[in-house]
Amino acid sequence: MLETKKLEIINFVISNPQCSSKDTHNGISKSISYATVKRILSKLTTENLLIIDGKGKGTKYSISPAFKLLQPIDLDEYYKREIDERTIIESFNFQLINETLSKVNVFTDDELNRLSELQIKYTNNISKLTELEYKKELERLAIDLSWKSSQIEGNTYTLLETERLIKESETASGKTKEEASMLLNHKDAIDFIITNPDYLEPLTIFKIEDIHSILTKELNINKNIRKRRVGISGTNYKPLDNEFQILEALKETCDLVNSKTNVFEKSLLILVLISYIQPFTDGNKRTARIVSNAILMYNKYCPLSFRTVDSIDYKKAMLLFYEQNNITKFKEIFIEQFEFAVNTYF
Repeated sequence: MLETKKLEIINFVISNPQCSSKDTHNGISKSISYATVKRILSKLTTENLLIIDGKGKGTKYSISPAFKLLQPIDLDEYYKREIDERTIIESFNFQLINETLSKVNVFTDDELNRLSELQIKYTNNISKLTELEYKKELERLAIDLSWKSSQIEGNTYTLLETERLIKESETASGKTKEEASMLLNHKDAIDFIITNPDYLEPLTIFKIEDIHSILTKELNINKNIRKRRVGISGTNYKPLDNEFQILEALKETCDLVNSKTNVFEKSLLILVLISYIQPFTDGNKRTARIVSNAILMYNKYCPLSFRTVDSIDYKKAMLLFYEQNNITKFKEIFIEQFEFAVNTYF
């Protein structure tokens, strides 16, 4: 019921920019009290969906420039429409990084409070572990991350088979050499950021390329920034196909992430933007997950294994960002997986 009221108010503000709380109350369903309208307007402001102008009785409400980025979207309803039936942003949005993401906090205060409480729990938990116990937990998370990150990309190894491969160098029968290499490369990349925690600080294109090179070792994947067009299955979104524009977008992403002060925001933004830019012919999402975790670990935050995320849900959330530049569903995955990691590994 609350979400219906919020949507009604949002739609009114879209049609009536610079409206007051009384204008809003008078213009919508009379089943909502004025006090409730004011509470919802305040909530929508803290969620970065509305912006205010003026103070006190002169306060006016308008839709936030970040509205498209943060507006609630029913994912099931969205994907009821087939690819060619969806109205999408088909090409790369050059304003997204410098004009939207640079000026907005993607997490609400409530979300940051929740994440911060979990981080405090993680810090308290690891303070009670011996160095050996911490390394064992980190290894367990690394195996889970190697497995899930590979599974999202179509790898058919089970978690148990992945553990045997990494711990005992035992390949699974009926699986390809490439699948084993993908998993072992993940473990190598994780070991690299554990051994060199400050390597990606500050973030640069060259360092992202290094992580990609580790992840694609002995795989038939071109290294370095791509020079040709790539397509993405399941969507009509077309990433940049000009090498110089790709480099520019990646540099702007590095500058954006380096400029942010909140660790959670830095980690989430690099996670979605490397995937959105698609700077490599393959291995983009794998690289994004490792770089995102490197940022968390450098700042002594709990890394994510993504173990319980459904691969289809992950892809749908990513496609939503490609097609609508909407980060809400991916943000939900990030928060859920951070909570899972804190409660599961340490």
